[in-house]
This record gives sequence, structure tokens and C-alpha cells, in this order.
Amino acid sequence: MSIEPEKNAPKSDEKEAAAGYEAEAALREALVGNMILAKQQAHAALALASGRDERAMSAVALGMAGESEQALQLADDLNKRFTEDTVVQFNYLPTIRAAVALHAKDIRNALDALSPAAHYELGTSSQNFNFYLYPIYVRGEALLAGDQAASAATEFQKILDHPGLVLNEPIGALAHLELGRAYTLQGDTAKARAKYQEFLTLWKDADADIPILKQAKAEYEKLQ
Repeated sequence: MSIEPEKNAPKSDEKEAAAGYEAEAALREALVGNMILAKQQAHAALALASGRDERAMSAVALGMAGESEQALQLADDLNKRFTEDTVVQFNYLPTIRAAVALHAKDIRNALDALSPAAHYELGTSSQNFNFYLYPIYVRGEALLAGDQAASAATEFQKILDHPGLVLNEPIGALAHLELGRAYTLQGDTAKARAKYQEFLTLWKDADADIPILKQAKAEYEKLQ
């Protein structure tokens, strides 16, 4: 059941809510490879509000999409404003910096950036946005890019093992695909096919032109 927003809600609250939707959308688009749209929505979010979560999500999206300078500027601003905020220091900042390094194919720095998150990444907070497992996902991506397939598989399996934390975040479905890619690198074609099939089943009703879906279908065909 949906809840109608209060008609007399302050406009500042409306802007924060709109910024949150734009920032979450930007991150989703970056994850699936729609980088132009990801940038547009991240900038829209930043124009609407300056809240912690909205700026962090926008920064991760921009980092993934290659706008490294602005992503790092946002990270520096968050670091100055929230010096004692556990979520910022041990979740948001590591993920932003790792996303920037990963886009630059700097695997070592991406993994180093995520080190502070290791002891906190399965923790939860009272915030509404379910960002808990994103450091794990980005670490898996970095390990996969660095041809460390077995270690990458371990990271993506963590996501599948914690559906209560993932909820409806796109990384829940994408982890199946990334596990398939990890198994492919390890030469385990049977397990790889199974994970690709799981992903494609989950996304059977998705728009056919989503970049990561098109890539997944092409990769799966090569496994046949």
C-alpha cells in the first residue's frame, strides 16, 4: 500500500526527496552501463539538495561514469563535513574513491580504497537507502578486473548470502552475472552458465537495450 505524501510538506523536504530519487536513479543507471543518463541524473540530484546521502550516491555514480574530478571533489566535501560519521567514513568514501580508481583501471588503488570498509560493510544503520553492500560489490568488480576470479566470486557470493540487506538494490541481481563472469575466468563453464541463467531469468522482462543486459546475453551465448 502506498502512502500519500502530506500536501503541506515543506518544499525543502520535497527537494530532498526528489534529489534522493535522482541520486538513486543515477547510481542504478551507472551500474547497468547507461553512463550518459547516470551523469544527467547525478547532476540533477546535486542541483536539488546537498544532503549526505544524495551527494554520496551521486558521487559514486559520477565515479563509475568517469567524472572523476567531480566525484573526488564531492568525496573531499563529505570528508570535511562528516569527519565522525561512520557511514561516510567507512562506506561512502571508500566506495566513491574505489569507483574512481576502478574506472581508471587502477586496481590496486581501488582495492586499497576499500580497505577501511572491510570491518563495517555488513553492518546496517537507520538510514533508508540500502547502501550496505556496495563496497563489497565494487571490491568484487575490482578483483574481477584484476583477474582475481576466485576472490571476486567470494565477494559476489556475500551479496547473494545477504538478501535481507540487499532488498531491491540492483546489485542483488547483478551479483549473479558477476559470479558467472568469475566462474568463466576460472574455467568452470557449468557454474558460469548457471549464474548467467539466473541473472537472465531475473531480468527476463527488462528493457532489451540495457547495456549490461546486452553484454550478458552475448557472453552467455559464447558459453553454449
